[in-house]
Amino acid sequence: MADLVVRNALLRGADKTVDIVIDQGRIAALEPKFGGQASTEVDAAGGLVLPSFTDPHIHLDKVLISEVVRDNVSGNLEEAIAIIWEKKKRYTLDDIMGRAGRTVQWAVLNGTTRLCSHVDVDTVGGLMPLKGVLAAREKCKDIADLRIVAFPQEGIVQDEGCKELMWKAMEMGADIVGGMPFNEMTSDDSKKHLDICFEIAKEHDAPLDMHVDETDNPNARTLEEYATRAIKNGFVGRVTAGHTCALSAYDDHHAAKVIGLVKRAQMNMITNPATNLMLQGRLDIGNIRRGLTRVKELLAAGVNVAYGQDCVKDTFYPTFGQCDLLEVGLLCAHAVQLSMPNEIETLMDMPTVNASRMFEVADYGIAAGNTADLVVLAEKSPQEAFRTHLPRPAVIKGGRIVARSSITRELVRG
Repeated sequence: MADLVVRNALLRGADKTVDIVIDQGRIAALEPKFGGQASTEVDAAGGLVLPSFTDPHIHLDKVLISEVVRDNVSGNLEEAIAIIWEKKKRYTLDDIMGRAGRTVQWAVLNGTTRLCSHVDVDTVGGLMPLKGVLAAREKCKDIADLRIVAFPQEGIVQDEGCKELMWKAMEMGADIVGGMPFNEMTSDDSKKHLDICFEIAKEHDAPLDMHVDETDNPNARTLEEYATRAIKNGFVGRVTAGHTCALSAYDDHHAAKVIGLVKRAQMNMITNPATNLMLQGRLDIGNIRRGLTRVKELLAAGVNVAYGQDCVKDTFYPTFGQCDLLEVGLLCAHAVQLSMPNEIETLMDMPTVNASRMFEVADYGIAAGNTADLVVLAEKSPQEAFRTHLPRPAVIKGGRIVARSSITRELVRG
């Protein structure tokens, strides 16, 4: 007897359903019609079944704080950071763990079982944000896998004492070395910031994942510095860059050169459409820029690109966000104009195939022998999933159902 069978599952690219047989946490078989028995059954009813989603970029220490802090009146990045400072000084372990835990639960209900969270490491909040997210990781480990990036949002050179905290953060359990090199006073300090991050990564044999050039400023140049250091320091394939908004502000010739370096460094790129659509272009008059990186050009160059939720009801994105990567994908489709059939398939690759590479999932995909991490959708195609993003009937992690959702819709007339 199998542990679980998902019946009538439609896989991407298929025209007939299959039964997915799961035993001891792994996919045992894919059969046209499973004739055996299982302890638990899920009827996908012809809905699309995918490997569960991966969110490669979120800030679990900051989620939901817009519920308890003053409003960001200007709506810009600078005021958002200032409000964060006020809250960060008053953080408690239970506060962070509670907000992070609620948000992870939302993510799982929406089909995401892997998340990569950037966590602030600085002299304002010390290591309290990390302690809170580490506690949330432990509490939620039965429903989601969580990786943590030590993120020096306030800078490293200009925030005296941050360098030492970054070392401690890695020793305490952070998995990835983060950075924000553009947030320094000079370009020389930005380069020092990068050098420090690579030094820490080498010592801990850890990958790097940085916020890079999250600005409309066409003179921001830390992406090319980051890619160059990855190539020279032997980190090819072990680096990720988030946001990279300035790449869209470059002239086309320089952008092509930088994308070439990104490709050579085998750098993963993450766009965060919800937050950057809201934050960027605030000083533009008339033709307001969209603020996202050059997603289409990066994809055309063969760069691995994914998208992330980034923010959920914090001071950067205070009103919206529900940790639904289909919703984020819909925003991304509009912002970068992904609408053709082949582009919709690429859009669905971004939170699945592409993001799983960033998370280094060893046995990714729906195939016999792989870990049974699945999401059952109500829709029958990627296009319909992005259009309607209905509640997910079932979410499976390690062969076990970790979430169920249902919806009843009835038109009553007369």
